[in-house]
Amino acid sequence: MTSGNLLVVKDLKKFFPLRKGLFTKPRVWAQAVAGVSFAIKKGESFGLVGESGCGKTTLARLIMRLLRPTAGQIVFDGTDITAMNSKAMRPLRRRMQIIFQDPYASLNPRFRAASIVTEPLSARLRMTKARRRQEAARLLIKVGLNAHDVLKYPHEFSGGQRQRLGIARALSVQPDLIVADEPVSALDVSVQAQIINLLLDLKENANLTYLFISHDLSVVEYLCDRIAVMYLGRIVELAPKNNFRNVPRHPYTKMLLHAAPQPDPLMPMEIDVRDEEAPNPINPPSGCGFHPRCPYMRNRCRVNVPSLVKVDKSHYVACLNLNLKT
Repeated sequence: MTSGNLLVVKDLKKFFPLRKGLFTKPRVWAQAVAGVSFAIKKGESFGLVGESGCGKTTLARLIMRLLRPTAGQIVFDGTDITAMNSKAMRPLRRRMQIIFQDPYASLNPRFRAASIVTEPLSARLRMTKARRRQEAARLLIKVGLNAHDVLKYPHEFSGGQRQRLGIARALSVQPDLIVADEPVSALDVSVQAQIINLLLDLKENANLTYLFISHDLSVVEYLCDRIAVMYLGRIVELAPKNNFRNVPRHPYTKMLLHAAPQPDPLMPMEIDVRDEEAPNPINPPSGCGFHPRCPYMRNRCRVNVPSLVKVDKSHYVACLNLNLKT
C-alpha cells in the first residue's frame, strides 16, 4: 500500500444469492461488484461514475461495511476492515460517514433537526439537552442553515435543506472520509450547485476526503480530482479529470461523455455503440462485459477479461483493443 492513501480497495467482490425458495440453496448469483481495486489519497476527491445498476451504491456500502464483501480487501488508513465485526468497527465508524441519495428517506421524520444531526455524537458521548441543541445549532450554521432550525422536523425543510441536514449529521463526528452516494441527483439544478459548492468549501476547511458517486459527469468533473468509470461491477477506466474529458480511452467512457447533451444538435457522435441494452448482472457476458455493445469488439473480447493497464501517468484502462482507439 502506498503511503498517503486513506482508503485502499483490492479486488473487492460482492455476489448476491438468488433463491427460489426460503430453504433452498442459491443456484444463481447476481454479480454486483466483480473485482474492484483502487486507492484514495488523504484529502482527495475521488469520483465514481457509471450507469444505474453498475454496482456503484453496492461498492459504497461495502466500503462503509454496511454490507459484508464476498471476497477482496478493504484497508482504511492502514487497518484491514474487511472482516471486522460490528464491535471492532465501532471506533472506526466515526471516521467514515455516508451521505445518502434521498435527502428525505435518509432522515427520521419523527426526529427534530437537533436530534438528527447530534445522534451520531450521542452514540459516543453523554450530552445534556442544552448541549445537544447548542452543538446542533453550530452544525446547522456550518452547512448554511439557521440556528433556530434545530426545532424543525424534516418535512419542514426543502429538498436542498434536507440534504444540508444530512451533511451536517455526517460532519458531526468530524470524519476523515465521506462517501457521497449521488447526494444531488434528487435536487433541482440550482440547489445542486449550492450543495456542490458547500461540499467543496467543507473539504477545504475540514480537510475531508471524498468518494463521490454519481451518474452526472459534469458534477463529478467539477468536484473530483480523479474519476473512475464503472461498468457491470468492474472499473474500466481510471484517470485524472482532465484526461477523463480530453483523452478518454475506453469506448464506454466515450459513450458516457457523448450521451450528455451537446450545444450543437448536429454534432455527430465520435463513437458508434451497438444498439444493445446493458447486460444483466445475473447472467453477465463472458470475457469483457462491454463486448456486446462495443464497436471495437474482437473474438478475444468474448473470452478474456481485461485488467486495468497503465496507459499514461495516473491513467488506467481495462480494454484488450487499446491500439484501435488511439
